[in-house]
Amino acid sequence: MTGSAEYRIKAVRAYTLDPSANAGAYFKQETNARHWLVDSLISNPMSGHERYREKRSSWGIGTIGSLVVEIETENGHRGVASGTGGVPACWLIKHHYSRFLVGEDARNINRIWDQLYRASLPYGRKGLPIMAISAVDLALWDLVGKIKGEPVYNLIGGLSRDEITFYCTTPEPLAIKELGFWGAKVPLPHSPFEGREGLKNNVAFLAQHRAAIGTDYPLMVDCYMSLTVPYAIELAEACKDLNIYWWEEVLTPEDTEGYRAIRAAHPTLKWTTGEHEYTRYGFRQMIEERLVDIIQPDVMWVGGMTELLRIAAHASAYDITVVPHGSGPYSYHFIASQTGPAFCEYVAASPDGKSIAPVFGHLFTGEDMPNNGKLKVSQRPGFGMEIRDRSILKEFEG
Repeated sequence: MTGSAEYRIKAVRAYTLDPSANAGAYFKQETNARHWLVDSLISNPMSGHERYREKRSSWGIGTIGSLVVEIETENGHRGVASGTGGVPACWLIKHHYSRFLVGEDARNINRIWDQLYRASLPYGRKGLPIMAISAVDLALWDLVGKIKGEPVYNLIGGLSRDEITFYCTTPEPLAIKELGFWGAKVPLPHSPFEGREGLKNNVAFLAQHRAAIGTDYPLMVDCYMSLTVPYAIELAEACKDLNIYWWEEVLTPEDTEGYRAIRAAHPTLKWTTGEHEYTRYGFRQMIEERLVDIIQPDVMWVGGMTELLRIAAHASAYDITVVPHGSGPYSYHFIASQTGPAFCEYVAASPDGKSIAPVFGHLFTGEDMPNNGKLKVSQRPGFGMEIRDRSILKEFEG
């Protein structure tokens, strides 16, 4: 047992969410509504299997689901965070990770993270175990901030700017431009498995958006780990006159040789990746070889705020920009504390992708949202969010 009762952890709870509640992280399992994130045509890792090509929902991107982690101290203080991993992550937290939390001082975040990571090395290192660690880590930062009465950005270095600006990931760039975002990122619809016709359709798709938004408005392309090296090189060449601001995640993050070849072929274009990479170890070679211009770790997947700060410190020694993938207020606090570019991603959370909606749906009160493409992060303690309706939470008992 360590620390005072104010910080000493009494309980760790993991919850799944009612799938009809429109609440949780990213691919919410809404039962009565379509959503562009899961129902639109997006080139993806499953595009080689025609049966699963058109919708990400068809191959189960939302199957694992969301979770909520709540950590409570002996004095009754609570920190909370949302994440990805559903029932499997809840099982890990309850049956494995809790032993490194209960009785521990919540301020010992570095030690806790190290123990969680090292204890799960035999089955972890990437994917779902790191997602579970991420949710625990974010709940710890939220808890410490609420006990201290400080926003998380003050705990990780304080404000570096009063305001952050946003680009938006959307199927409708023109609508997003009119909402005041400085740029728009669209998912690429067609994959290499659709041959020459698919490539022509991709170019036409991007040309149509470029014509609608004008020549100078930044347009980015999310390729979602679905391309090959030759295809990415050819597509980028075919789109040079479209002034694409950056090409994102054209390959899996492990394909360092592929990124090296693409950069050699197009050294003046911007390449980004990272949302599906995990921990500082996954980013090490990418950073040290300067394989991309921007790295995009997801704070809800990469290992939480603790690991994101380590990755950012490594990247700063190579002057590589860090812009987290999505993650709502968790990313906003990070960007607000950093001295690099003052912009962040907002993933259009509305069903049609044309309007602003909370990233976490109806899960929280107090979620900051962009207005006219800008935001001043609130001064509320922790990440500034509380559970809106606890009736949608189902505590994991398995």
